[in-house]
Amino acid sequence: MTKIALITGASRGLGAALAEALAPGHHIVAVAKTVGALEDLDDRIKEKGGEATLAPMDVTNDGAMQHLCAMIHERWRTVDLWLHTAIHAAPLTPAPHIDTGDWSKSWAVNVEATRRMIAYVAPLLGESGTAVFFDDPHAGAKFFGSYGATKAAQVALARSWAVETASTGPRVVVASPAPMPTAVRARFHPGEDRSRLTSCADEAARIVADLRL
Repeated sequence: MTKIALITGASRGLGAALAEALAPGHHIVAVAKTVGALEDLDDRIKEKGGEATLAPMDVTNDGAMQHLCAMIHERWRTVDLWLHTAIHAAPLTPAPHIDTGDWSKSWAVNVEATRRMIAYVAPLLGESGTAVFFDDPHAGAKFFGSYGATKAAQVALARSWAVETASTGPRVVVASPAPMPTAVRARFHPGEDRSRLTSCADEAARIVADLRL
């Protein structure tokens, strides 16, 4: 029976690396806004002998996410693994100068979309599936108000879900990735020596191994 891995935020960085690490053992449902990056990912998955369903959608579009989960249910009935890497990284700024638009988008992507997706994906995961979220140590750091606060809220939501389902399932995991040379990190740490960071591929392989799927 085909195992289904739903990856939100799959077009680049850790999300794309996780998709490649899980193929061909899983059919990848790859969700992201960037069509070209999804098509490139699809090519790499096919090179590994895997298959993917591309979903060029915005996770903040409630109707699109409902349609996606309904499609998954109709086609496969279940999701074995959901990895949520979709994130909005607002520009760094002092707390008194946080832009209203940046704050609203950070909340919409990092918190509200996550809340809705948990509600939609939980029935697909059932008691035996696994949901994975990703922690980040920037909460409370200077200039990280928008990103840090909303990312911390996302992780808090995931941790609550993990406690609530500990004895019933699904399994909910909050992973702590090593620093990687992603586009998001480059925005936060310009000029950093990226050669000293862990590659996305290596970190994805470690995370998948730790999940013991």
